[in-house]
Amino acid sequence: MRTLTPQQHTLGQSAEHDPRWTAVLARDPSADKLFVYAVKTTGVYCRPSSPTRLPRPENVEFFDTPAAAEAAGYRASKRSADQTTIAAQHAELVAAACRNIETALELPSLETLAADAGLSVYHFHRVFKAVTGLTPKGYADANRAKKVRDHLSRSHSVTEAIYDAGFNSNSRFYEASGKVLGMTPTDYRAGGANTEIRFAIGECSLGAILVAQSDRGVCAILLGDDPNALAHDLQDKFPRAHLIGADHDFEQLVAQVVGFIEAPALGLDLPLDVRGTAFQQRVWQALREIPVGSTASYAEIAARIGSPKAVRAVAQACAANTLAVAIPCHRVIRSDGSGSGYRWGVERKRALLERESRD
Repeated sequence: MRTLTPQQHTLGQSAEHDPRWTAVLARDPSADKLFVYAVKTTGVYCRPSSPTRLPRPENVEFFDTPAAAEAAGYRASKRSADQTTIAAQHAELVAAACRNIETALELPSLETLAADAGLSVYHFHRVFKAVTGLTPKGYADANRAKKVRDHLSRSHSVTEAIYDAGFNSNSRFYEASGKVLGMTPTDYRAGGANTEIRFAIGECSLGAILVAQSDRGVCAILLGDDPNALAHDLQDKFPRAHLIGADHDFEQLVAQVVGFIEAPALGLDLPLDVRGTAFQQRVWQALREIPVGSTASYAEIAARIGSPKAVRAVAQACAANTLAVAIPCHRVIRSDGSGSGYRWGVERKRALLERESRD
């Protein structure tokens, strides 16, 4: 399905020709944050997932927000009003749980977090993931990983950083260090010393491309005009890592990425070594869910991850992405449908979107 264009459909035109009508027919909850539909014969508006009886498409018009529908003279259906209230309550409960996770000396159990929220474990887990895009454990892991990285950059000793980040013992941390840092903490502090990163540089229609891989997965896909500059960017990220020029087998991986750039319909399914803050991971996961040929605005992504006011932070997370095309930040545009900045150049972004729209 193409992008749900943020505009009211033309009066007098049947909704059945609008891609948003498909979301209404499917009662798609993921579309609830993107638009509402109003029914001319009843004077009420609903969210796409509303289980109410479906109206005739010729009696429907769409609005970006409930406020826009109300400005046009519609009122919220009782069910939509109830859903809005519940969503606000869930957001408040999850925000409190996130603060609890972030400030606790020891990670609270799922049972404790659910009890504090007044929900069953199953319901709490489901609500938390719906609001944040991560499970409670995933959020806690990302938060603790950030603490470890911050403390390692400031502490005089690795042990001090480990305990300051909330781990009860060295052994417990080292069991998780590969997942948290992608390497041992000593190597992390040393700029990636003793870490092997294989990489190769190739050419595609967008210019030079560098693909790098750690033992966890692809850790960088960089685009640019100067191959040497791309190599320097990788060295700056891990100044003491052991960078290995790729062999023939690895160059096949580069060919796979180049193939996706040239023909997006092929798809790109690679193991990724993704490291970032909890918020960045939520944004990047939302980006990976945008289908080829579709786009979303920064505001839509902010709404999808449960942080509708964090539009600027979403833009910053897109700019921090070092996995071009694998995490498709090029599919994020402004709310008015126009293009915006892109880490690897606006012209490359435009070329990628034009290519995907033709597939």
